[in-house]
Amino acid sequence: MAPEGEMKRKTTPVQVPVGEARLHGDLGIPPQAHGIVLFAHGSGSSRHSPRNQYVARALERRDLATLLIDLLTPEEESVDDRTAQHRFDIPMLAGRLVTIVDWLRRRKETASLPIGLFGASTGGGAALMAAADRPHEIAAVVSRGGRPDLAGLSLAKVTTPTLLIVGGLDTPVIQMNRDAMKQMRGEVILEIVPGATHLFEEPGTLERVAELAGNWFARCLHGPVVF
Repeated sequence: MAPEGEMKRKTTPVQVPVGEARLHGDLGIPPQAHGIVLFAHGSGSSRHSPRNQYVARALERRDLATLLIDLLTPEEESVDDRTAQHRFDIPMLAGRLVTIVDWLRRRKETASLPIGLFGASTGGGAALMAAADRPHEIAAVVSRGGRPDLAGLSLAKVTTPTLLIVGGLDTPVIQMNRDAMKQMRGEVILEIVPGATHLFEEPGTLERVAELAGNWFARCLHGPVVF
């Protein structure tokens, strides 16, 4: 992983309304952005995840805007820390991703940018469920160490080009991803990173994730959305 000094990113704090509540996020838009990637973090994580921060910085260097956002309100996070009742509520998390996608479409500087989703762990299931709900709005999905199985019956409705990245030592999750691939209808590729465990903490493995994700989004998020 890059030294901490390289992790600092120039972002704009944003708040996305969800009912009576607001979700807090950090929006980074490079000058020549040709797409935007919305991050769906995993269980027990947040927009401050160093792994997602690292990947976001790598994507921004490739002229992709990023939105790192908490899918739970501070009050919900407090409850979830004690009970874990929200982190596996995949339909709720997917619904919030859809709300954020719609918010990006209404915001002037992101309205015309193709949208990709980057899901980690349980966020991978939420990203795929959201993609099934918004097939014409979400142009690409990348799942890192994801749980696509948590998308349930929505997997059969996923037509969005999807890249599944799993650590070579994360044996149970490899099989979960292989099983999910059989149910998905669109283009789907599984990339196994040798020597990586679930969190990709081994030297060079997160860099490989960033490279694979960057290549996928660069291919799929190209040019403005035409209304």
